[in-house]
Amino acid sequence: MEAILLVWGVRDEVLERLPVSGYWLYGEYDFIAKVEFSTEEDMEKFERELRHIIRGGTFKLIPVELSAIKNGGEAEVSYLESPKALIS
Repeated sequence: MEAILLVWGVRDEVLERLPVSGYWLYGEYDFIAKVEFSTEEDMEKFERELRHIIRGGTFKLIPVELSAIKNGGEAEVSYLESPKALIS
């Protein structure tokens, strides 16, 4: 299960404490990252951890409905059967 994490309105010190690697942005959002989970429960646990780090709740964790990765001549396709945007 893959999701996109967007964070805004936080200080650099908060971004440094995030438990994922991603990209710092300058504009409407401060940070973006692609995150992967093995289950929906793992995603919900991660969201709770983010709420503890980002006190203001200024983030969105958006599950990816459909994704594909081309590996040589073959494409690996992932599909999330019941997409549920965890919007904070």
